[in-house]
Amino acid sequence: MHDAVAAHVHDGDVVALEGFTHLISFAAAHEIIRQKRRNLTLCRLTPDLVADQMIAAGCVSKLVFSWAGNPGVGSLHAFRRAVESSHQAPVTSHRSLELEEYSHFGMVGRFAAGAAGLPFWPLRNYADTDLPGVNSSIRTVTCPFTGDQLAAVPALTPDITIVHAQRADKHGNTQMWGVLGVQKEAAFAAERVVVVVEEVVDESVVRSDPNRTVIPGFIVDAVVHEPWGAHPSNAQGYYDRDNAFYSEWEAISRDAEALKRYLDEFVYGVADRSAYLKKVPALRERLTAKPAMSGEVNYGF
Repeated sequence: MHDAVAAHVHDGDVVALEGFTHLISFAAAHEIIRQKRRNLTLCRLTPDLVADQMIAAGCVSKLVFSWAGNPGVGSLHAFRRAVESSHQAPVTSHRSLELEEYSHFGMVGRFAAGAAGLPFWPLRNYADTDLPGVNSSIRTVTCPFTGDQLAAVPALTPDITIVHAQRADKHGNTQMWGVLGVQKEAAFAAERVVVVVEEVVDESVVRSDPNRTVIPGFIVDAVVHEPWGAHPSNAQGYYDRDNAFYSEWEAISRDAEALKRYLDEFVYGVADRSAYLKKVPALRERLTAKPAMSGEVNYGF
């Protein structure tokens, strides 16, 4: 992970760190924090705890997002402090966090346009909403076939996309299952792609179940083997979501000093993910997934 972040994440980059409530690469975010990357534009559907931690660490200067919060719990308090301090600052002073907000489908459309090599993506998503009034990047186009007025969002082409997945082979052919977000589109839209996986498997495993390959190896720049790298989010079939941690984050993030202590102990205070796991006792006993195998299919001719 250290080498992948050092080689592929640079100050000032536009970084997509995707995974929709599931398969969120906290391990990659922690390494970005440890390497003190600065002035990043972070792009995420539902920027939850991972964004709160990166904002608190000073890595993020701009957030491109849809819906921000701690799912099922409440606010992201480092995010709130940054937004509130930005709005209170004079126009001529430094703004600590710039925001560019879309709906979920607006973000999906931006990644899809980037993946397809299109300049924009049309959608009906913003009819009778207020978002276009606060985001000048949401424009209007006329359909050449029906004459309908449609919203349009610009293509999003990150410098780097990082995704977590269940498995990949050494060539980067990446398979995932369970709740999927916009990982595929975010990867195809990016200049560079890093995949972080629970397992590195033989190519024959990938070939035996080809339809599960979401990201092909030819667009992948680095594969990182990082078991439990999505904790406290989940990896279907490997471990469950750590709901207790999400609840605990409310108190941690509400207190800026408590959040700093968390980062000092669990991010800056460890060298890598394996050291992090040693500081979280009984994690495997609490969260390891019980087997629930899917049925076999016949790919024969």
